[in-house]
Amino acid sequence: MALTGIQIFKYLSKKNCGECGVPTCLAFAMNLAAGKAELEKCPYITEEAKQALAEASAPPIRTVQIGASELAKKIGGELVMFRHEKRFENPPILAVLISEEMSDQDVDGRIQRFKSVRFVRIGLKLNADMIAVRANNPDKMKSLVEKAMSAPDALIMVMSENVEALKVGAQAAADRKPLVYAITPDNLGQLKDFIKEKKFPVVAKAKGLNELADLTQKLNEAQIQDIVLDSSAKSIKEMFEHQVVIRRLALLNKFRPLGYPTVAPVFELSSDPLTQTLHAATFISKYSGVIVLSDIQGEILFPLLLARLNVYTDPQRPMVTEPGVYDFSNPDAKSPTLVTSNFSLTYFIVSGEIENSRVPCRLVVVDTEGLSVMTAWAAGKFSGDLVGIYIKKLGLPEKLQTKKFVIPGLAAAISGELEEELGSTCEVLIGPREASHIPAYLKEHFSTRA
Repeated sequence: MALTGIQIFKYLSKKNCGECGVPTCLAFAMNLAAGKAELEKCPYITEEAKQALAEASAPPIRTVQIGASELAKKIGGELVMFRHEKRFENPPILAVLISEEMSDQDVDGRIQRFKSVRFVRIGLKLNADMIAVRANNPDKMKSLVEKAMSAPDALIMVMSENVEALKVGAQAAADRKPLVYAITPDNLGQLKDFIKEKKFPVVAKAKGLNELADLTQKLNEAQIQDIVLDSSAKSIKEMFEHQVVIRRLALLNKFRPLGYPTVAPVFELSSDPLTQTLHAATFISKYSGVIVLSDIQGEILFPLLLARLNVYTDPQRPMVTEPGVYDFSNPDAKSPTLVTSNFSLTYFIVSGEIENSRVPCRLVVVDTEGLSVMTAWAAGKFSGDLVGIYIKKLGLPEKLQTKKFVIPGLAAAISGELEEELGSTCEVLIGPREASHIPAYLKEHFSTRA
């Protein structure tokens, strides 16, 4: 039976230290009771309290880890229905399918694209996460799993209606702790001992939510708890409805039999790649833990990776770019230096315009705690002394022959203070107010190396 906030409060340290993210232990206890916090956030919780509060403090949706060691990724563990309430915790895993029906050329092509289709954004490396291997022939399953594991950072999911093929595939990928798809009411007796012994995460698949809840309860009785749900939906409408209902039952009704992350095999809903992309985007938002596509061309994967990045960032914290120096068009010591804030949108707009100019230069990104230039200047986080101190910390005045630093036109007011901080050997120039004018500005003033 769930405990109230007051009951949970009795087990806490009552230090009111605020280290858990809320100001008082009572507020933390209320969040625990509402399923909006995790017990591990309290640094002073005792083992006795952990045992007593384990059920009350468990996330309403279980956190399931897929993969081993540094490749491991977590899904589930969610605490809210909507991102603006707090944040979404664990991004969904994006998978590409290979199967025994495909030719060797098709299989090799998908694996090669998994390895090569990679992107970098805001200093983050973005790529697909998993190769899903589907085969009913045990020998073919083993061969395909071995091919999939040639991708060194691929999580593995083995999919089959044949129990023996599932076991062979899971054993072949044992070092990567594969996701086994699927235990059903029909094969439960044949697979439960194997899953329990190997401790692999498993997909529970049944027809509809009632049968699925019955299946997870039987798995729990067999001490299998790392479960991912598949409700066997056959249309986008049905799959969407099931995702939302499962989430609501788990979070709002604390219905433990459906308190697990889900899988969305969108390749089963359509054979058209663009339609699959739309379906996958739907389930990034609502609310899948694993999404399986039939292929991952760059134009398909990139928008999905960006959607996942945007949905699974903290809405209360701006997206930021790593502070530092970024080079464009191979600058040398005679190239000019531009300065901007580390708000990611500002960085991408400014860097894009610099690239378009094709003028060799470098861009200093100053830590403004994710604020744009104008906002950071108004808040005192983009002042002449702070920018100057950071530029000197990077050692640029000593390294560069062309000691010209171009600041945004919106921050023109800091030019005198910055020039004073950098010293008489450096020149501070006031650049355009709008990023779209950067190419013309650079070409006019720095089209050839000074």
